[in-house]
Amino acid sequence: MTEMSEVLPADSEFLADCRARLAFDLLSNTWNPVVVWALRKGPLRPIDLRRQIGGIRTKVLSETLRRLQYNGLVDRCTYREAPPRVEYRLTELGESLLGPIGMLGEWGFRHGDEVMAAQEEQDRADGTCAS
Repeated sequence: MTEMSEVLPADSEFLADCRARLAFDLLSNTWNPVVVWALRKGPLRPIDLRRQIGGIRTKVLSETLRRLQYNGLVDRCTYREAPPRVEYRLTELGESLLGPIGMLGEWGFRHGDEVMAAQEEQDRADGTCAS
């Protein structure tokens, strides 16, 4: 795996038009990484994706799949059968996101309780700093 320091110059910033921001934008949509992760084992029909993911509305899944296809992360395969069948599969580019998504997921499992505790503490805090 390539180290971040090998890819980004030492003085680089995450500017509005930089490619790192593009990656952050792709991962910042809640459903993008979830759908990519769900497709990691192979092609799935939309109904099977919904069952596997749970909690995603049909319209939201359709929008997410279109967005992922637009960005080159998934392919839509239509089969001329009766009734017609559609499947989605990861492209090579989509597969390249599995490592980063997996690492973020591991971080979430490892630190999720700490984040939720911090959120609860902030909900209780009155905004003053301890001296």
